[in-house]
Amino acid sequence: MLRVAFAGTFAARLEERVRAQLGMPCDVIVDGESGIVSKLSEVDVLVTLAFTREMGGAARRLKLVQVPGAGLDRIDRSALPAGTWLANAYGHEAGIAEYVIGAMVALSRGFCRLDARLRRGDWESQWAVSAPPPAPWPELAGKTLGILGYGRIGHAVAQRARAFDMTVWAIRRDVTPSDAQGLAFLGGPQALDEVLRRADYLVITLSLTEATQGLLGERGLRMMKPSAILINVARAEIVEEAALYRALAERTIAGAALDVWYRYPTSAGATLPSRYAFHELPNLLMTPHVSGWTEGMLEARAKLIAENIHRAVRDEPPLNLIR
Repeated sequence: MLRVAFAGTFAARLEERVRAQLGMPCDVIVDGESGIVSKLSEVDVLVTLAFTREMGGAARRLKLVQVPGAGLDRIDRSALPAGTWLANAYGHEAGIAEYVIGAMVALSRGFCRLDARLRRGDWESQWAVSAPPPAPWPELAGKTLGILGYGRIGHAVAQRARAFDMTVWAIRRDVTPSDAQGLAFLGGPQALDEVLRRADYLVITLSLTEATQGLLGERGLRMMKPSAILINVARAEIVEEAALYRALAERTIAGAALDVWYRYPTSAGATLPSRYAFHELPNLLMTPHVSGWTEGMLEARAKLIAENIHRAVRDEPPLNLIR
């Protein structure tokens, strides 16, 4: 019988949905990333965010390593056994793009601060008596959105930003003329500085690679407008941790929304997401890596993973084949 393993917390969250889509008998194992190693000798399909040399050494009949997300930064491709397919999954574009638009609006309009103050009876508005009105809030219309990484998520963000009458400047590794449709500018990595200087809002949707790790540091952050807002929905390590904290604390940039972090929970209980005191900054919207956690994403990924399991049974290459 086909044996499918789900390794790690994130993969385990999808197990029930994938099983419901399969419609075929199979033996399912759910365990942690380290605990699964001793069980891999009889596993045909492994659903996991991470693949290590220990996993590769333990696998005997593995046909497919299915990443239940888009990121491959925890996959050691050199450890994959010969003949084993590697595939990833998407379906998170709409949810993340909606998060980006919501974050831009929430930060620009100060929703969190206004909510907190009004709960205390403090009207930070033109309706306050014997108090000057606040400065008028900016609108997204007419502003420039910079997108670092114009892939699936970048396209989805740009589509929604244009509906808000924003001007979009984007960069990506490989540029083709057809990709630039609807954009004010699309360039390669060499255009990074110009996008940083122009952006009123900067969204990071890049994959984490050796080339992108630490891509945005103190130099790049100082190029941005003092009024600019940064939104990271990719990987935290693309932006240098200390430089970002200083830029926010010193108001080198106006604010940020961070959905990806430098430290993640390894056990139950409270876990601050950085060694720096980001949680004390008033100009930061913090969320715990949930921008893509939507009903649509879960359904799309479960359907794709189930289809790729069926393909593995038929000895057919998977959808979203990486290698």
